[in-house]
Amino acid sequence: MSKGKVLIVGSNATRIEIQGGETGPTGQYLNETVVPAMALVDAGYEIELATPNGTKPHIDPVSDVAQHFDGNEAAYRRGRAFFDDYPAMNDVRTLRSVIVGGLDDYAGVFVPGGQAPVVDLMQDADLGEILRHFHSRQKPTALLCHGPIASLAALPRAKEYRAALIAGDVSKAPELAKGWQYASYKMTVFSGSEEKPIEEKVLHGKLYFTMPDALGMAGGEVTTNPVDFSPHVIVDRELITGQNPRSDHPLAAKLVEALDRAMVSA
Repeated sequence: MSKGKVLIVGSNATRIEIQGGETGPTGQYLNETVVPAMALVDAGYEIELATPNGTKPHIDPVSDVAQHFDGNEAAYRRGRAFFDDYPAMNDVRTLRSVIVGGLDDYAGVFVPGGQAPVVDLMQDADLGEILRHFHSRQKPTALLCHGPIASLAALPRAKEYRAALIAGDVSKAPELAKGWQYASYKMTVFSGSEEKPIEEKVLHGKLYFTMPDALGMAGGEVTTNPVDFSPHVIVDRELITGQNPRSDHPLAAKLVEALDRAMVSA
C-alpha cells in the first residue's frame, strides 16, 4: 500500500540563453531525476511526473553517464532503465492538469536540476501555484542543484523577475521579488564556481546570472559548500535544497525523512 503520492516536476527546456544573444544546449540531469525518484519508490511512495507541456523531460547528454552515479556502471544502467521504463516516468501530465486534479492528493513535491529549470520552471505560473499550495500547507518541498531556482516561480511576477535578471537590472529585481514566500529561508543551490566548467566546456559562453545571486536578490539566505561538487543539503521548514549533482542521495534521504515525519504527525 502506498504511503502517499509525491509530485515530481520536470522541465521541457532544451536550450538556455547565454550572454551575447546565443543559446546553448541544456536539459535535466539523469541522476538528479532518478536517484530521488527511486528512493521515494523504495520508501513506499507513489510518484507522479508532470512538466509544463506534459511531455517527458529532455535528459542533458552530459549527465547520461556513469560518472554521475559515482562511476558505478550498474547503478547508471538501473537509473537509465528506471527513467526509460518505469510507468510513472512515461505517464507524464501537464502541471495544469495536476492543479485541476487537486493538489491535496500530494504529500510532497520534488524538482530535479540540470540547467533546464532556469529556462522554463522558474517563470512557470502553474508551478508557482503548486509551490504556493505546498508552502501554505507546509508540505515537504525538495529542489536539487539548479532545481532551487524553480522556487522563484512562486513570485507573483516571476517572468518579470527573470527578465530583470537577464537584463542585469539589480535595482529592479529585488522590487519585483517582494513578497516571495521563501524570503529569509536558508537554502543552497548550484554555485557560480561549479557553473564555470559547464559554461566553458558545454555552453561555450556565460549565463546571464548565477543561481545564488538569483535566489539571494529575492531574499533567500543562500549558502554553498566552498568545496565544489561536494554533497550539501539544507533543510529549513518545509524546504529541502541540495547544491549539486552529488547531493542527490543526501537530498533523497532528507525528503523521505520529511515525508515520513509528516505522515506520522498527520
